[in-house]
Formats: sequence, C-alpha cells, structure tokens
Amino acid sequence: LCLSLLSPQLVYPQDFRLTEKEKTSICYLSFPDSYSGGLGDTQFSFRLRQAGGARSSPFHDDGSYNREAPLTLQREASHYFGYVYFRQVKDSSMRRGYFQKSLVLVSRLPYVNLFQCLLQLIAPEYFDKLEPCLEAVCNEIDQWPPPVPGQTLNLPVMGVVIQVRIPSRVDKPGSSPVKQCNQENLLPAPLVLPSVHELDLFRCFQPVLIHIQMLWELMLLGEPLVVMAPSPTVSSEMVLALTSCLAPLRYCCDFRPYFTIHDSEFKEYTTRTQAPPNIVVGVTNPFFIKTLQHWPHILRVGELRMSGDLPKQVKVKKLAKLRSLDTKPGIYTSYKTFLHKDKTLIKRLLKGIQRKRPSEVQSALLRRHLLELTQSFIIPLEHYMASLMPLQRAITPWKNPPQIRPFCQEDFMKSLEHAGPQLTCVLKGDWLGLYRRFFKSPNFDGWFRQRHREMTQKLEALHLEAICEADIVAWMKDKSEVEIVDLVLKLREKLV
Repeated sequence: LCLSLLSPQLVYPQDFRLTEKEKTSICYLSFPDSYSGGLGDTQFSFRLRQAGGARSSPFHDDGSYNREAPLTLQREASHYFGYVYFRQVKDSSMRRGYFQKSLVLVSRLPYVNLFQCLLQLIAPEYFDKLEPCLEAVCNEIDQWPPPVPGQTLNLPVMGVVIQVRIPSRVDKPGSSPVKQCNQENLLPAPLVLPSVHELDLFRCFQPVLIHIQMLWELMLLGEPLVVMAPSPTVSSEMVLALTSCLAPLRYCCDFRPYFTIHDSEFKEYTTRTQAPPNIVVGVTNPFFIKTLQHWPHILRVGELRMSGDLPKQVKVKKLAKLRSLDTKPGIYTSYKTFLHKDKTLIKRLLKGIQRKRPSEVQSALLRRHLLELTQSFIIPLEHYMASLMPLQRAITPWKNPPQIRPFCQEDFMKSLEHAGPQLTCVLKGDWLGLYRRFFKSPNFDGWFRQRHREMTQKLEALHLEAICEADIVAWMKDKSEVEIVDLVLKLREKLV
C-alpha cells in the first residue's frame, strides 16, 4: 500500500528514503503548532510537497492503479500524505512533566479513513511497546494485497481484519458503497469500513451550512482560502471536506490540511509582494492571523461538534473587520456568489436535525447535492468537449489520426443556450459568469488536460484498430516501393 510508519526517532520500513528536509517537515507537522492544553489522543492529517525531483518507489506500480482509480483517489507523484496519531498525557518522569509522542503514517494515497483507523489500532500499542511493535506491524502490512480499484480487501493487522472496498473509476458517482462481503472463514469478524476516504461531510460543514454554495464556488474557482481552526483535527477535516466537495471533478490546486510556521513554503505563502497562490491551507497558530490578512478569503471555525445539534452559523464578514478575527468565527471575504443559495437543501438538513436523522444520512444528502451541482456544471463542458472529437469515418489506416479541434470558449458559451446547466439544475444565477471565471482557474486547466489526454488515447486506439482491420496486401498492389517502405516505417513507429 506504499506506506511507511514514522516516529521522530524511528522510520519503518528502514529502506524508505526521505530527505533530511522531509524528515524535519514531518516532525514539525506531526505535533500541534499552537499551545494546546488538551490531554489525551488526537488524530489529524497533513500533505507535504516532496523535496527534490521524482524518486523511484520501492513498490512496483506500472500505473494500472491510477488508470483504474477515480481521479480524486489517484496516487500522488509529488506529494506525501501524512496521517498523525498524537498523544499528550501527564508524566512526572518526563522533563517537561508530559509524555508527548506522535506516530505518523506516510503514504501517497489519500485514504484518510483507512489509515486513521489503522493508526487507532497501532498507536496505543506502539506508545507502550515502541520499536518491536512497529517491526511486527510492518511485517503484517508487507503481506497485504495491493489496492486494486473495485476490489474488497481484507487487511489483517494486530489480531484484527480491516475490510474495505477500494473505489473504482467505473463506479456510478453518488452510488452508495457496495456492501462488504463478510466471509464466513474470517474469524474474528472483520472491522468493516464503509468508505476508504469519505469524511462525515455534515459534521464538518455544520457551522457553514448556509454558505455551502459560496464554499463550493470558491473551491471550483481555485480561490486562495485560509481555514483558521482551534486544532489540527478541525483544520485538516475542514480542508479535506472542502477539497472533496467538487467530486467527481478533481481539485487540481494545492491544499494543506495542516500547515505550520516551520514549513519550507511559509515565506512563499505569507509574502505580500505577490498574490496568494491557488491553495486551501489549514492553520491553528494565532500568528497566522497577522501574516495572512492579505488573503482574499479566510474561514474561521470553532471546534466541530457532534452531528446532533446545529451550531450557530458563521456570518460572512467584510475583510475590513479582520480585528474580530481573533475571536469570532466567520467567513471573511468580499466574494459575491454567482449562483443563489439552495434554501430547499438547508431546510431539509435542518428538518433532519430536528428529527434526529443519523449523521451518515445527512452527509449523504449533502454529498448528493454537491455531486449534482458539480455534474450540472461539468456536463455541458463534457458535451462540448465530445463535439471536438473527429468523426470515426475520418480515421484511415494510411494517414496519421486527425487532430482534436481546439476548445473555443465563445463557441462553448453559445452552446449553453440550448444545452446549459439550467436543464439539470434548479439553481438560478449567473452561470455564464461562473464559467468565464472557471476558465481562468487551475481546475479548468487540469480538467481540460485530462480530457484531452483521454481523447488523444482514444484516437490512437481507433487508428490502431483501423490499421489492424485494413487489407494491406490489396492496398500495396498499385503502390511504389517508397510508399510501401514509408507505411512499414509508420507501422513500426506505431507498434513501438
């Protein structure tokens, strides 16, 4: 599964190569940044830019995982995800009077539920037994099958079997996860995870429910956003919830679920000499209140509560009122939404709270709303993109495949009159203005590159198919030697 377990003193497996810069960054990111009087165990996550160029992985991967996995769950080539289990308890034998230790799991996969569940099993044992525990756990994880999209995996560790299904690109968006198959021969009964990665969206977004439309637009447009939170747990959950609300569209900007003043990118993000980068960054240190005041959108949240009650909704405040940022939760921005709020959704969720509807049902409602919103926005783009594909009859075995026609923004905008999002979405507003702004964002660039690459591969496959079905002997009869040699060379190049 391409993961490693770290403690500041230990790295397992020992052949997992990290640069000194990466080790230092991981150490800083694995402890709460600001003073926290909270005792006990805390879990959170971070995302770290890989230092230096690409490195070969010790794990064999021919790229088949990324081809079959949903875009939002692909293995990252230039970033690591870190999943942290931090313990702070009073201990008079320690110099500071406290036992403070973190166990960090590092992976290129965004499987937040699976890896946090794994840490809940490993970390308490590790804090008690230290190195021998990590060695035993890594030996077990070494035997795990690779994560194949579409398959349900049984993953034994420390006397427990974690059962989870790896999502696939061919899964229908918004469908509920396939029920896990409890195999009779699995004793003890497996610990079944409903999802490898999906958070409790409703719990995360409770304080900002009435602004969900604004937050979705800010994510869609790749706007720079700071999440100021009281703890790394709240910070990382909110950032991950925000970046997941565009599914099935991939969020193509940078995001840092938890960020500290020791990060090597700190100067890059806090400089006032240039515009903030396209990034969502989660912070807890009050020092950031002063250093990030020039950012256009700041979300200040309190502690996340259980899903049974609705905390006071944060207000949208002008950036000029930043003085109150020290204490008052709110969205500090001058952004005006292109689309109107969906009051029906908010009423349904509020009614769900009154009726004590389970949190997972509320989350499913919210996730479906966001999915339908994203699909309404992206389907017209998909239809227009498909119209740029050359006709199949234009593909002949004797010529290079025809080119995909260029994307013309104005032609697309004209197509919206009869094939726009108004056909599938009840939300009213300035859809055209939203598309124009979207064209300038990294998310459009990422989506377009991905679709163009897929269409080019499809063209190549159709061309190869035409060559395979062609009667080359009949074609050669009236051709010169030069033409035949030219065809042979082209075919050789195609096969390579």
